[in-house]
Amino acid sequence: MYCLRAVVVTESARSRLLDSAEGTRLVPLGQNLWLMPVTEARFDTGPLAGCSEHGAVAYVEAEYFGGAGTQSAQVWEHGETVLGPLRVDEDEPGPAEGSPISQALRRLGVLKGDHFDEFDAVGLGRHRNTDDWLSA
Repeated sequence: MYCLRAVVVTESARSRLLDSAEGTRLVPLGQNLWLMPVTEARFDTGPLAGCSEHGAVAYVEAEYFGGAGTQSAQVWEHGETVLGPLRVDEDEPGPAEGSPISQALRRLGVLKGDHFDEFDAVGLGRHRNTDDWLSA
């Protein structure tokens, strides 16, 4: 099983996110990105638009079990939604542009290089559960 709910921010948006969410735990991803695990059952993405005034911010979700699942993402920049919300369910074919999370990461400047995709390039597969990122 794989379950991820997180906010991903650029280096330039990192301090704004820390200011807006006291006690926030950010984990470095590489390629100048930071991940904030989201553990609340209901997460208000409203404040993310404000955090994006200084750099791009993405909200990402993925849940897979036995190879089937869903993935979604949305990106804000300069206070506006610039991508999404995107969602792909297990019974839908993947978009030609890549998965919703890979598209969001690409919008944040991730280069896949020799990796399978942007998701792999920043190491989002290194933990299987959102809570595991908190102890990283």
